[in-house]
Amino acid sequence: MAMEVTQILLSAQSVDSTVRKHAEENLKQFQEQNLPAFLLSLSVELANEEKPVDSRKLAGLVLKNALDAKEQHRKYEFVQRWLSLDVSVKSQIKACLLQTLSSTAIDARSTASQVIAKVAGIELPQKQWPELVGSLLSNVHQVPPHVKQATIETLGYLCEEVAPEVIDQDQVNKILTAVVQGMNANEANIEVRLASTRALYNALGFAQANFSNDMERDYIMRVVCEATLSPEVKIRQAAYECLVSIGSTYYEKLAPYIQDIFNITSKAVRDDEEPVALQAIEFWSSICDEEIDILDDYGGDFTADSDVPCYYFIKQALPALVPLLLETLLKQEEDQDQDEGAWNLAMAGGTCLGLVARTVGDDIVPPVMPFIEENITKGDWRQREAATYAFGSILEGPSPDKLTPIVNVALGFMLTALTKDPNSHVKDTTAWTLGRIFEFLHGSSVETPIITPANCQQIITVLLQSMKDAPNVAEKACGALYFLAQGYEDVGPTSPLTPYFQEIVQSLLNVTHREDAGESRLRTAAYETLNEVVRSSTEETARLVVELVQVIMTELHKTLEAQKLSSDEREKQTELQGLLCGCLQVIIQKLGASDPTKYALLQFADQIMNLLLRVFACRNATVHEEAMLSIGALAYATGLNFAKYMPDFYKYLEMGLQNFEEYQVCAVTVGVVGDICRALEDKVLAYCDGIMTQLLKDLSSNQLHRSVKPPIFSCFGDIALAIGENFEKYLMYAMPMLQSAAELSAHTSGADDEMIEYTNSLRNGILEAYSGIFQGFKNSPKTQLLIPYAPHILQFLDSIYIEKDMDDIVMKTAIGVLGDLADTLGSNAGALIRESLSSKDFLNECLSSDDHLIKESAEWARLAINRAISV
Repeated sequence: MAMEVTQILLSAQSVDSTVRKHAEENLKQFQEQNLPAFLLSLSVELANEEKPVDSRKLAGLVLKNALDAKEQHRKYEFVQRWLSLDVSVKSQIKACLLQTLSSTAIDARSTASQVIAKVAGIELPQKQWPELVGSLLSNVHQVPPHVKQATIETLGYLCEEVAPEVIDQDQVNKILTAVVQGMNANEANIEVRLASTRALYNALGFAQANFSNDMERDYIMRVVCEATLSPEVKIRQAAYECLVSIGSTYYEKLAPYIQDIFNITSKAVRDDEEPVALQAIEFWSSICDEEIDILDDYGGDFTADSDVPCYYFIKQALPALVPLLLETLLKQEEDQDQDEGAWNLAMAGGTCLGLVARTVGDDIVPPVMPFIEENITKGDWRQREAATYAFGSILEGPSPDKLTPIVNVALGFMLTALTKDPNSHVKDTTAWTLGRIFEFLHGSSVETPIITPANCQQIITVLLQSMKDAPNVAEKACGALYFLAQGYEDVGPTSPLTPYFQEIVQSLLNVTHREDAGESRLRTAAYETLNEVVRSSTEETARLVVELVQVIMTELHKTLEAQKLSSDEREKQTELQGLLCGCLQVIIQKLGASDPTKYALLQFADQIMNLLLRVFACRNATVHEEAMLSIGALAYATGLNFAKYMPDFYKYLEMGLQNFEEYQVCAVTVGVVGDICRALEDKVLAYCDGIMTQLLKDLSSNQLHRSVKPPIFSCFGDIALAIGENFEKYLMYAMPMLQSAAELSAHTSGADDEMIEYTNSLRNGILEAYSGIFQGFKNSPKTQLLIPYAPHILQFLDSIYIEKDMDDIVMKTAIGVLGDLADTLGSNAGALIRESLSSKDFLNECLSSDDHLIKESAEWARLAINRAISV
């Protein structure tokens, strides 16, 4: 087989799809029949200088993909599989990989670097391959520059793959020394300098100790700043990427260097090539991010337990930084509005200006206003667009008091520009800016209204007219209308939009039918805005919303009737179905929220349900997710009457619960099970065996994304609440699952923020399950079945209280569970609660909480506990 490997790898890259498929089959068979031989032959191929570069490169990629995968569960399998391989096979593979680093073919070297890092990512945490870092470091002093370049590249990838604590400080120091020396101006080889600069970027996370040492930090900073002046554009760009990372990782160490950094970044922004200039702006954006976080966390009160003080770098740099950013706004590109992924100097500068505004608040207004006033009426479109963009960028951050008077003056001007400006770029940015005005300065919380009876009609007329403009302008006009409507969401029984409601809805529907609605996300924006207009509507326009149900149903029906579509048309069709289902969901929620309108909605329930069932018959994940959400809303609105749809709908519910691949669909379906339980109450019993079986399967699967597990637990609670003591037969399956998950989620020491957030959502799911089960069994003769589980539940509450990292949501649910336990088990719980370590402290802490929801739950729990204890 080894002889043929070269040929198979070359065939796998053939232009002829038959040859390609056949080769891919062969590779798959070889891998399944004899994995060790397969991996070894790939590494031999990669190391063999006689072989064609194309087969070597693919050999390395296939090897890399056998060690790593995006999905967690597959990654875990691959790691276990590698660890269980015979030691001698692994040694031979690793020897081939290291040998490839001295290959003359750059593609082979680079691929080997990545594979070595993947193997290291598996082995180093297991204390295997301890000699790797040492042997790489000895390579760095090799004479041929290409070996040095490949070795440094490998060290960089290695730092990306393993956690800092895996490599001891002595080796970290040596890696950093090698990398920083490779960046030095006296390193003659450009490729070595570039590889070193990129490697430093990955190694910065390991440099905590080095950045705490003044001399070492000064040396690293000097080398990085010198590299930003390299004659090679790629090295300059990589050096600025390092600076950006240093700005966010070591913010608190920057003070001595910030003036020099300002000097070099401002020169780069003004004079360097775009990729370098963009990174130079990014440095200041990252400093804004840091300062915004610090100021958010501590609300400007640094006597608090702030880990990192705010150095106000942005505030100090304002006089020089703002003019620099304003200059970039004039460097627009002709076609940037049409290209969704566009990113250029003007856009980066505007984004950074927006972050500066959020960092310094009112202080941004004085240095920016003269630029706006000077340029907004100029003959050159670039100046008008830059002035408008500057204005739009500073609307989030400063106080409404500071901005409202300026906006009141500017609003009329902007509305005129949106209809009359000859340039499409200017109109695009004007519509975006209006959207920002409505997003940040309009709504029930703003004291001085921007939109008044005097200008409301003009605003709406202009926006509806702009929806007929070019797709990019129309999309921004939809966005502005979205925020306009959102500001009226809680206005009470009458809304200023009522007189225009019919005209607005009709205009939005017209937009969805435009030939070019596929461009610039226009169709999606129009439906999102329509949804917001419906959400913020009042009783006065309920009749029109009922009429809209029929319009949307007709549209959905049309998409289901379409025959013989090309794959391109089918994709459009699918997207449209998703948007229409999303719109139906919003309308159902709106009309289902009050009795008179609910009655009007229910006359269409059968038709809506039939359409949604037909949507499920077309197999597509995104549409299924939207259709499921509509069904959840419909179940909530129809209540007990939903029972008649269950026989036809149940198979799709089961399909959704089995959908591991598209886990979002699975998660949404779990939520809909909850909606159905609330709607049908004990009428859901007939379907519970099937539902519970599937939920238990989901929980025990290691293929299902972890984010679906918390909602499954809360779903247990929904089912128990609906069927009460009939939940008895599921206790023996559900309770052990809940217990083992509770043990896992009790302790979070050493976890990162993301993991703590997940753990809290898991705890909340588990607690909601317990709460539903206790409430479901309340007043039933079978409550004694729950007594054996109470000690474990109290122990779980103790342990999460002791960890001290609950968020408010978990706290409210947890104190609720303590109350439910006391309420349902009564005197049986009294003694247990008395013995519990922290129930009393936990209750007192919740009773004195500032959060009124936690306080309410705690007051109810106190009554329940006192009743249980006094019996």
